[in-house]
Amino acid sequence: MSPKRLLRVGCLVLLCTGCKQEKPAEALPSLAPPPLPKVVAESGGAEGGAFHVAPAEVYGEPVPDKALRLELAGEAVRLGEERFVCSRPEDQARLRERIKEQRVLLVPDADTFLAQTSELFVTLRESAREVWLLHPDAPVAYRLVVRDEQGFQAWLAEVAPGKLRIIQRQDGFELTTSVGKLPGPDANGPSIPVRGGKQDIATLRTGLGKLKGRFTTSEDLCLVPSFGTELAQAARALSGVYVAPGEPLFETLCFIYPTPKAPVAGPPAGQ
Repeated sequence: MSPKRLLRVGCLVLLCTGCKQEKPAEALPSLAPPPLPKVVAESGGAEGGAFHVAPAEVYGEPVPDKALRLELAGEAVRLGEERFVCSRPEDQARLRERIKEQRVLLVPDADTFLAQTSELFVTLRESAREVWLLHPDAPVAYRLVVRDEQGFQAWLAEVAPGKLRIIQRQDGFELTTSVGKLPGPDANGPSIPVRGGKQDIATLRTGLGKLKGRFTTSEDLCLVPSFGTELAQAARALSGVYVAPGEPLFETLCFIYPTPKAPVAGPPAGQ
């Protein structure tokens, strides 16, 4: 065989050997983040079956000392002997002065709905130094960072992993993240459905623990109740963020309230 032919054969062998040693590119589907874990309801015992909610201890922070107690009753707020209706501009201004740079403890009744508290939360966000929400069934409370809907959208737009939130619906809790919703028993339903007409706090606590295990660097969590939710029910939901007294899964709890409706302008003077 001529030297030229030998050279050509050698080059061909080297080229083929290099092709065999080259590793194939990683398939794109394997680069996707792993799926979120599924939430399995905590057992409520054999007696109640699937419709019986498992018992859950109430956890939170100690009720803060030296806090102004705002007792809620529908659209009215009572501070000591004073009464305010924050939908009235003059009452809102008076309350703003009373709570300015103060620690405030909200004490909800059973029938105050979130939709009735829009103006109150505006006042709290603008004036109070700290905002706490009292649990209706136990002597514990939760410190809140209150945000309106615009503030919530700004928080979601921040570049950070997780962006974990509890969407509190009438039919249960939807646990949502920056990469999707935590799946529950029904793909079209909430992550943690209401069972027997009751909130499933035990399973909520388990689901949030799974999210904390996935998003280990996330330090804040937002509770987004539907506007028809009672404020007392929202306070009960916050117990699910804690795994023991004074031990929350997330350091910062934000609470989203509905933006007040703009006042309707009256007719021009003289008409």
